[in-house]
Amino acid sequence: MQHCIAVANQKGGVGKTTTVVNLAASLAARGQRVLVVDLDPQGNTTTACGIDKHGLRLSVYHLLIGRATVAQVLHTAEKGGFAVLPANRHLAGAELELIEFEQRELRLRQALQSVAADYDFILLDCPPALNLLTLNGLTTAERVLIPMQCEYYALEGLTDLLNTLKKLRAALNPRIELLGLLRTLFDARSMLSKQVVAELQQHFPNQVLETAIPRNVRLAEAPSYGMPVLAYDKSARGSKAYLALADEILVYYGKAQAQV
Repeated sequence: MQHCIAVANQKGGVGKTTTVVNLAASLAARGQRVLVVDLDPQGNTTTACGIDKHGLRLSVYHLLIGRATVAQVLHTAEKGGFAVLPANRHLAGAELELIEFEQRELRLRQALQSVAADYDFILLDCPPALNLLTLNGLTTAERVLIPMQCEYYALEGLTDLLNTLKKLRAALNPRIELLGLLRTLFDARSMLSKQVVAELQQHFPNQVLETAIPRNVRLAEAPSYGMPVLAYDKSARGSKAYLALADEILVYYGKAQAQV
């Protein structure tokens, strides 16, 4: 599915949800039509988009098991300017129910086919586990963006995830490729961060994105107000970083020219 990006990392707390919401808002600010799909039963992306996850009548759960269409599930992140397919704790039960379906790992891809042409980018927020929900995300996407903190434990999980992508490419989704490694909660003054970045560049050359997302109070505050940081404080360092990430991705896809 063209321009469909899965944001994934089996390690939690690395900034997946923050990246999905703020990258979506930044791409929308650059004039792109964006759809966000929340594949995490915690529903944090849904909440960060200003949607009441507890009040949902229909969600991604109903979409995956065939009880609702995309149009019936679709919401709008009013403060972000993009569309959302929301989730809540009901999604946790989808894994058990999906076992009964044929091609259960393709349910999301099949559901999104009818609307793929309506969007310039589709961003998938995958849960922090290599489960059936994540598998649906990875079989749907054409690229994977991996947010990661610059700490040594992160390198171990990264190798496992990249090996999983190789197996997935061979078995289910030959189109999937790594978009890049995104440094999150980044502190350029930290010696540890510098050492880990050096390791990343050595072992994964040309796969570390130029943009790094800094630790930023305004970025951390924005989700509690149900909005991306760009709407909460456009001048914040976090806002500028995610706009830079959006620009880097637009250049990657040939939708913009690199800034000189």
